[in-house]
Amino acid sequence: MAKSEERVKNAEKLVERTMKGNDASHDVSHVWRVRDLALSLAREEGLSSIPHSMEIVELAALLHDIGDYKYLRDPSEEKIVENFLEGEGVEESKKTKILMIIKGMGFKDELAGLVNGELCPEFGVVQDADRLDAIGAIGIARCFTFGGSRNALLHDPAIQPRLELSKEHYMKKEEQTTVNHFHEKLLKLKNLMKTKAGQKRAEKRHKFMEEFLEEFYQEWDGRA
Repeated sequence: MAKSEERVKNAEKLVERTMKGNDASHDVSHVWRVRDLALSLAREEGLSSIPHSMEIVELAALLHDIGDYKYLRDPSEEKIVENFLEGEGVEESKKTKILMIIKGMGFKDELAGLVNGELCPEFGVVQDADRLDAIGAIGIARCFTFGGSRNALLHDPAIQPRLELSKEHYMKKEEQTTVNHFHEKLLKLKNLMKTKAGQKRAEKRHKFMEEFLEEFYQEWDGRA
């Protein structure tokens, strides 16, 4: 087995071990989907012809949700990915790229203006893959799964979505409804895609969410 294949297998084992207790919105199946999407987008974007790019994309996609602030059980978990890459003997230049991709993935960092326009091409495909999994039919299912895991209300017309969000507001655990998450984040993702391949795929998923919400509001009000 080639070294890169062995690293991928070990990364898969780490994902299964560390994300075992997560709810189904951020579980191992989410990671496998993001990995598959990222590799597919990378091929469409021509990264398969760049040495080491596909390995960087695959490892970053696999490891991107380990140590997610929403699921941190212990501060030491933030170091798991770094320690893993060091233990696997990943070359410094690759390791730096992988960690930079993971660090810059979050919507909260984009809200804070922390996402740099000079990022490597691998970053765009991994972030777009993660965001594609947050929209469309899968995105809807994940959104309500996460809301249910936090006992959030489905919808309350009296609670308005926070449309001008800062990073601090977004991370704050104030009462919000699951449906408002579509307006606060999910419907914004189509216009935040970094790659042409990601933008193209986001169109259909975005439209599906808009149609779902239209139907949801009609049914909520007894109009459908």
